[in-house]
Amino acid sequence: MAENTASKPVAKKKKHFSIPGGNIIIPMFIGALINTFFPKFLLIGGFTTPLAQGSGALVGAFLFVIGGTISFKATPAAAKRGGTIIITKVIVAVVLGLVVGKLLNNNFLGLSALAIIGAMSGANNAMYAGIVHDFGDEIDEAAVGITILSVGPYVTMIALASSGLASFSIVTLVATILPLLVGMLLANLFPAVKKILNDGMNASIVVVGFALGCTMNFQQIFVSGMSGILLGVIVTLVGGAITIWTDKLTGGSGIAGAAISSCAGSNMATPAALAAVDSSYKAVAATATAQITAAVVVTANLTPMLTAWVAKRNKNGKFYN
Repeated sequence: MAENTASKPVAKKKKHFSIPGGNIIIPMFIGALINTFFPKFLLIGGFTTPLAQGSGALVGAFLFVIGGTISFKATPAAAKRGGTIIITKVIVAVVLGLVVGKLLNNNFLGLSALAIIGAMSGANNAMYAGIVHDFGDEIDEAAVGITILSVGPYVTMIALASSGLASFSIVTLVATILPLLVGMLLANLFPAVKKILNDGMNASIVVVGFALGCTMNFQQIFVSGMSGILLGVIVTLVGGAITIWTDKLTGGSGIAGAAISSCAGSNMATPAALAAVDSSYKAVAATATAQITAAVVVTANLTPMLTAWVAKRNKNGKFYN
């Protein structure tokens, strides 16, 4: 006899609350919590103190893992679209950062050139891939193979060094980029290594987030977070407006330009990396990190909204092609 299932209630799926960028923000918050209320605990020695104070080494390992996510393969059309939007994003970041650094005494409503370039020069490529999968076309999706090339602190370092706002040698720059290049090379030569590094991405983000948090306290997070919200708005709305324009100008729909308007969680490691090679940035590294952290959260919410708006405008024929 068939069982009557019509009267049985349908099980509802549980809704899970998630924090944008939570895999780095939560451990960072925990590290800052310990450093704020129990700072001496982090100085007891053993492996605890090197973990709390070893953000330089951890960021190097993080860049090595990130390199493993970068593929050498990209079609010409995808390379053109990805190259257009990421180069535009980097140029806008550098121009805004240099204006602040050179003309505004390195302070725009609490934001430094380091914070602006560090936040805007890279994007959350996982978010980009997810957004263009929903709103874009195959070329937009394939372009992630190019946009991911902007990961790491080297764009910020080159911009600050070339403008005289930072001082380090070309050898130091190469040494900073080298872990990422080695990870990229190994991953592209050996698929097994690529899988291992990809699987380790989230774990490395958690460890780096905790170590960065151990250099911060709640006062810095609160004060810097306010200006960080402004930074997130600038990254998405100002940077996004220009990348949308260049995307459409070069034959795209504007979707890729909107989807690239985020701030990556990996960008939060940039101030620590720069402070490791130029001691003059140690004083502002914690503040810039907190501001970029806030920008990650803000852009994680604004970027999908901006992309959905562009898609709607395209559908209604309100954007020219």
